[in-house]
Amino acid sequence: MYLGLFMMCYPLQCSSVHQHSHPHSIKILGDITLGGLFPVHSRGPAGVPCGEIKKEKGIHRMEAMLYALDQINSDPELLPNITLGARILDTCSRDTYALEQSLTFVQALIQKDTSDIRCSNGEQPIIRKPERVVGVIGASGSSVSIMVANVLRLFEIPQISYASTAPELSDNNRYDFFSRVVPPDSYQAQAMVDIVKALGWNYVSTLASEGNYGESGVDAFVQISREAGGLCIAQSIKIPREPKPGEFDKIIKRLMETPNARGVIIFAHEDDIKQVLEAARKSNLTGHFKFVGSDSWGAKSSPILDQEEVAEGAVTILPKRASIEGFDQYFTTRSLENNRRNIWFAEFWEDDFRCKLTRPGIKIDPEKKKCTGKERIGRDSHYEQEGKVQFVIDAVYAMAHALHNMHQDLCPGATGVCDKMDPVEGRLLLSYIHSVNFNGSAGTAVLFNENGDAPGRYDIFQYQMTNTTNPGYRVIGQWTNNLRLNVEDMQWTGGSRQMPDSVCSFPCRSGERKKMVKGVPCCWHCELCDGYQFQADEFNCEMCPFDMRPTLNRTACRPTPIIKLEWHSPWAMIPLFLAILGILATLFVIITFIRFNDTPIVRAAGRELSYVLLTGIFLIYLITFLMIAEPGTVVCAFRRLLLGLGMCITYSAMLTKTNRIYRIFEQGKKSVTPPKFISPTSQLMITFILISVQVVGVFIWFGVMPPHTIVDYEEQRPPNPDLAQGILKCDMSDLSLICCLSYSIVLMVTCTVYAVKSRGVPETFNEAKPIGFTMYTTCIVWLAFVPIFFGTAQSTEKMFIQTTTLTVSMSLSASVSLGMLYIPKVYVIILHPEQNVQKRKRSFKAVVQAATMSSRLSQKSINDKQNGETKIEPDRTQ
Repeated sequence: MYLGLFMMCYPLQCSSVHQHSHPHSIKILGDITLGGLFPVHSRGPAGVPCGEIKKEKGIHRMEAMLYALDQINSDPELLPNITLGARILDTCSRDTYALEQSLTFVQALIQKDTSDIRCSNGEQPIIRKPERVVGVIGASGSSVSIMVANVLRLFEIPQISYASTAPELSDNNRYDFFSRVVPPDSYQAQAMVDIVKALGWNYVSTLASEGNYGESGVDAFVQISREAGGLCIAQSIKIPREPKPGEFDKIIKRLMETPNARGVIIFAHEDDIKQVLEAARKSNLTGHFKFVGSDSWGAKSSPILDQEEVAEGAVTILPKRASIEGFDQYFTTRSLENNRRNIWFAEFWEDDFRCKLTRPGIKIDPEKKKCTGKERIGRDSHYEQEGKVQFVIDAVYAMAHALHNMHQDLCPGATGVCDKMDPVEGRLLLSYIHSVNFNGSAGTAVLFNENGDAPGRYDIFQYQMTNTTNPGYRVIGQWTNNLRLNVEDMQWTGGSRQMPDSVCSFPCRSGERKKMVKGVPCCWHCELCDGYQFQADEFNCEMCPFDMRPTLNRTACRPTPIIKLEWHSPWAMIPLFLAILGILATLFVIITFIRFNDTPIVRAAGRELSYVLLTGIFLIYLITFLMIAEPGTVVCAFRRLLLGLGMCITYSAMLTKTNRIYRIFEQGKKSVTPPKFISPTSQLMITFILISVQVVGVFIWFGVMPPHTIVDYEEQRPPNPDLAQGILKCDMSDLSLICCLSYSIVLMVTCTVYAVKSRGVPETFNEAKPIGFTMYTTCIVWLAFVPIFFGTAQSTEKMFIQTTTLTVSMSLSASVSLGMLYIPKVYVIILHPEQNVQKRKRSFKAVVQAATMSSRLSQKSINDKQNGETKIEPDRTQ
């Protein structure tokens, strides 16, 4: 199809159409012609190939090629006596349109059959031979370069791009005639990954213009980030080639579906970039997104025009460049008079100075001023050299150096182009292109690797508005195989120096572990290491050892503090107070009994057993001090021994007394002969036998389990580990404590039973009733003790409550015994000594008969009450 098109379009001598055959191209005559492809115009709306003129990306770059040709043609050392010409075409930023335009470059290489073509007069026409293009400079966009490269390689025409960076073009098998003076996006993508990591981001979205440049760039970024690890892609959004109205608003809404991904990696054409920024502003998201732009954004002002606030803080990347002073001088001196070779210059002039040129048949818009032609670039308009100007010049020079070296090898000593270079063989020229190595316009080496790629050298820019004298792009770093970023020079929205976040999940606080989100390695939930767990590593919590608790930040374990019952504790002060009072009272009774040892009351009380009983009471009070004292081997041994011994002595003595009384009066009912073992010596023997059972049991316990201290970490181990405490205590469990007291409780119960049985004995003759009241009260005390002691087993204050309950209960039981049995006697001895006299001594038989008679009278009185009989005494007061 294209071959037919070529033949139809070839100009004939009989119809001169030279000026109209290439209305959108610049023709520069020369011995060797180079092609040029530049996006002079932007992409037009649907149905229209071209849109507005592109001052920087189009005119600046195209003029850079013209400038380079002028410099080369005036250089006597480079291609002497050979003039380079050019055929420069406008791609209109559209790959399909560029393909149609680039067919111009291959016209001369197609064999044509013109035998059937005749002029109107019947003569055979003379067909002007089209110029032969030996190499092409361009294109700009990667999608355009790919489309053109597929055609040029068929005709073996080498191509050097000044701006196409798609990694796909590094494929030497598919694009073997393609080279570029800019590094591929694989280097750029690596640099952008390094930038994102340097900013501390790990969760970003990507935006790509549909086409090879955008899609290949994002693919390279995603691939490198996946290999590097630690970086996740929230969303990958593609900008359609022909976006519909509202398309960019939808893109912003999609980006906001992952609001934590504030960083947006953008590989897009500048027209798309501008519309993305505009959509973000319309959505009131100024300052939310932080863009990292590729070299298509670079340091251009056009993508951010009128969108500066949205673009503030954007980090962009651009192949390392330098401003070419010679080009600035050249371009700022261009005017309508001296630059007629640029057919688009008049259109640029109108746009740059915002005026209108007078054209025949076209009325001037009254709202626009008329161009005078005396305007000057840089004086009457803003001028800043476009970033790729250097690379356009380097691309033209690379082609010129290759032709120069080729001419030296093929045409040594020849002036002009020799036969061996007419025509220039494309594959041979390609080998010379790959071999060039010279210092370019910026002073950096221009060379190519085996794939036709230039080395990676990038400048890192940031667009800053505040705290700068001139808002604009500022260099903040470089990338040459590794990143050097000056973070301290960076500014963000409003001039803030605070690095913005773009992370899926914020770092967990101390003591929290990461629970990863399945399939998204950069996202996690933070879970607190609760209870007695500590953070073993980033992802795991572990339990602290039993004797330890986590630190406040839960990153390690610390020893659990060990406590004991202190003397000054409120739990200890009440038992100590009772014990001290009891000891003083006991000592007072003992001293009183010793002093009045031979008085009738003391002798009637049974001196020997009284002293034993008082000793037991004293030991009961004394145990309080051992229960509160700091546990140790000696203290624990005495606790075991005296805890039950004091009660055992007390109740053994009382049991012996009640048993003696009971046996005496029971024996008296049967016989006048006194029972056996009622003498003081026998009573002591019985008492000590009962006591020995407790002592032997304790020493057996010593042998089986020697006394020692333990630290109980379980008792005070509440849910909040900060309140955890280890309790230093003796190795006496609740069960062993009860076992230690069980024998005494058996004695106490048995004594109570005898006291009940002896309740009928007259008070005049014995101590049965006081002992009975003592035992009843003691049983009540210990019945109250049991629920309190065992009911606090789950309390965090268990040890304190149980110790206090035990010691108070023992002190109360001792006080009951002391108060009911001996205080009345001491009261009589001290305050009523007249009652402490010897009474008539009665025989055992008389005592028994009196007791029996008293018992019968009591029984008869009870029976009379039950029969309803009441004896009425006469009133003797009358």
